[in-house]
Amino acid sequence: MGLKVNQVKRLENIYRRKIPSKDIITPELARYLTELSREINRQTGILVNRSGDIEYVIVGDHRSITIPSLSDYRTGSSRLRGLRCIHTHLENEPLTQDDLTDLALLRLDIMAGIIALPDGLPGLVHAAHLLPKPVRGENISFLEPRISAQLDIDFQGLIQSLEDEIDREQALQTVGGKKDRAFLIDVTTSRETAEESLEELRELARTAGVEVLDSIIQRRDKIHPKYIMGKGKLGDLLIKTLQRGANLLIFDHELNPSQIRSITDFTDMRVIDRTQLILDIFARRARSREGKIQVEMAQLNYLLPRLVTRDDALSRLTGGIGGRGPGETRLEIDRRRVRERIARLSKELKSISKQRELGRKIRKRKDIPIISIVGYTNAGKSTLLNALTKSQFLAEDRLFATLDPASRRIRFPREAEAIITDTVGFIRDLPQDLFEAFRATLEELQDADIIIHLIDISNKNFREHIEAVEHIMETLELHHVPNIKVFNKIDRVSPEYVATQCRAYNALAISAMNPDTLLPFIATIQGLVEKAHAQVKEM
Repeated sequence: MGLKVNQVKRLENIYRRKIPSKDIITPELARYLTELSREINRQTGILVNRSGDIEYVIVGDHRSITIPSLSDYRTGSSRLRGLRCIHTHLENEPLTQDDLTDLALLRLDIMAGIIALPDGLPGLVHAAHLLPKPVRGENISFLEPRISAQLDIDFQGLIQSLEDEIDREQALQTVGGKKDRAFLIDVTTSRETAEESLEELRELARTAGVEVLDSIIQRRDKIHPKYIMGKGKLGDLLIKTLQRGANLLIFDHELNPSQIRSITDFTDMRVIDRTQLILDIFARRARSREGKIQVEMAQLNYLLPRLVTRDDALSRLTGGIGGRGPGETRLEIDRRRVRERIARLSKELKSISKQRELGRKIRKRKDIPIISIVGYTNAGKSTLLNALTKSQFLAEDRLFATLDPASRRIRFPREAEAIITDTVGFIRDLPQDLFEAFRATLEELQDADIIIHLIDISNKNFREHIEAVEHIMETLELHHVPNIKVFNKIDRVSPEYVATQCRAYNALAISAMNPDTLLPFIATIQGLVEKAHAQVKEM
């Protein structure tokens, strides 16, 4: 550090000092810090707990200090860190933006800067603390600058009142008991695209049972490699989460292990990404043995690279959103056991696939045509299957309401039968681990005589949904299977709009909730199935 022996010794002696619990700092300690700071020409700081004990002594450079990791000083959703930072300033400046960012990110009780005058004496003390709720748009309150001898503030009483008010504010806003309360975050170069993406993330969160408190969009030329969003913006976000009692941050990005760890270290909150949220929904929805195996494989494949080092960012996921389902008890096991588990699950899936293959052969021998319904999640596939086959499969206005594929017989008016199947809903940027896990199920579409591509015409983003589904179909090499676009939920939009879109996409139009709209659709589908089936026979 380039310090003399006696200077190091004097720094070490700071640990022997104690500050009365009602004081921010004593005049004697303030002078000791400023004199030493001027002598070594570096900022010098201390972190003090609420008992007045010095936990850390920090030596920086001429312009700043670097606060060490405070992972051992965990906070609750309504609690501050329990530490205050007091450090010297050598340029007669007030608290800097870096000081305020550290105050927010680390949820410190107070951030204080003591001006070290040229003669080493202490000048004004600039101090600030977080507010329980915004006041005129501001989230930080600045105390009136005073010399240390005039800091007649009851520090202990101030902090207690702050935390009590934070508790009250959170109690007023908390609804639904122990429900997860989240902020959604998207960092992008295009705000319009981000708004559409966040709206879908909001629906995913609703499906997962998460209460969304707010969503944040930050436009940046380049995503921050460590924190995704800018450090200052992350500090502002953390203040809002503290004020509103959030316990979860959901990023509309796929975060790597290092990013999750970095954000978690600063925010002291559970942090998950879009992929983990989708995995959680799939874990909730899986009912069949095959579905549960596929979801667990996807969870383990996602978590495997994140088990390189065990840290609080990972362990904090256990039991909550992103850590629920068949694989939740395996979050803390080592990589070797994870690989062994994946290998066992893979064998089980192969066994199930053989059973499926046998079922397909039986259907082929019986010469029964197969119709498969595909579409973006929440397009109404299960509702349509129920309407066509008089079944009672679960159908909800939620993303991924049903996960396990279902098959039923359908009898056409011209005394013909077919098997109609409903597949798992597609979604843009389907997590690769999930896609690979469900590939065997999706590849059954290869045996279909016709594919019905169901589209929710009432969704303003239906064009992007069409592109996402077609991309997945291309990946599965389904170009040889005849398919037809069918617009659903036409009762939610005007007839003129429906007619325009049907012409543009050469599509049929139905409302799965209205049987009268299904009769022309069924007749058309029967004709297409018979034509496709006849062509297959001739080959």
